[in-house]
Amino acid sequence: MLPSLTAAEERLLLRFADPEAAAGGEDLSAKTLTALLDNAEFHGVLPIMLRKLSGQLPADADLHGKLENLRQKATIATGQSMLLKYHGDRIMKGLAADNIPARIVKGPVFARKLYRNVADRPFTDIDILVEPANLARANQVIAACGFELGSNEAESYELQEFKWLEKENSSLLVELHGDLVHDTGMRRRLSLGFPELRTIDGEAADTPAALLTIAIVHAAGGHKFHRLQLCVDVLQGVRALQSPEAEARLFDAARMTGIELELAVVLDVTGQLFEESRALELAGRIKPDLSIRLARRLITTNTLLGVNSRDRLGSRLRRDAFRWIQRLAKARPQVA
Repeated sequence: MLPSLTAAEERLLLRFADPEAAAGGEDLSAKTLTALLDNAEFHGVLPIMLRKLSGQLPADADLHGKLENLRQKATIATGQSMLLKYHGDRIMKGLAADNIPARIVKGPVFARKLYRNVADRPFTDIDILVEPANLARANQVIAACGFELGSNEAESYELQEFKWLEKENSSLLVELHGDLVHDTGMRRRLSLGFPELRTIDGEAADTPAALLTIAIVHAAGGHKFHRLQLCVDVLQGVRALQSPEAEARLFDAARMTGIELELAVVLDVTGQLFEESRALELAGRIKPDLSIRLARRLITTNTLLGVNSRDRLGSRLRRDAFRWIQRLAKARPQVA
């Protein structure tokens, strides 16, 4: 369980987690900084906090030892990300050679496209998306690149997600997807695969609308708001959406993929967490139905900040209830 934070300390954590927010100038105690560092590490935003920590820190040997240890771990994580990128590029070349359309999504693309400081967004795997009909051929390419399947094959086809581990270094994980929505109960309503992303992007690649759509599905469709990093990706995606045309493309994408519920909920909680008025304004453009109204009561700032706190059971129950709303929600009617 994470160290408890006061309301004021939670606001500090969120400011440290926001890549664009100024670092706090408060005179923080060693105990408070240690608690903030533990929370930042759990929530995947530690690199941002470490970048912002400067100036006069408390003369506390334990704190400075912890900072040194965390900075060493961050350096190792950066090296891991570089190794993953190398193997991802190798696999993509192999897929291209076999005429298998594919794209890398999430981690390294978010880091490059959404963050001014690439190191602010570490990643622990490479996600590759192909059309479902090409999964078998793509699996053969990945195997030929020195990886072995680490997930059950039949179950992987059902989930449209294959987990591959590098034979010489099992910490290197590559995930192959036929759809970024793996929950079969949810997939009857929403889907985000290679064809949908190609439609969203049009003639371009990795457009702001596509990146934000992926971030929304990653936060609410793949995971269940289990750490702040998911909402930081969404926050940065909102900031990258810089034109009315991009906004219109986002809402078209939401209708096409069926993620209007997820879009409304994730934008709303992200806007509340980081006091981002534009996220709240975009969320407000989606007319709330019963599913959205119920989901907003469940997915709150306290739900996210309480994932591994004393309220972790309550947070888990609220997030599980949200998943059932996603599974039971009806597809919204398409407007001609």
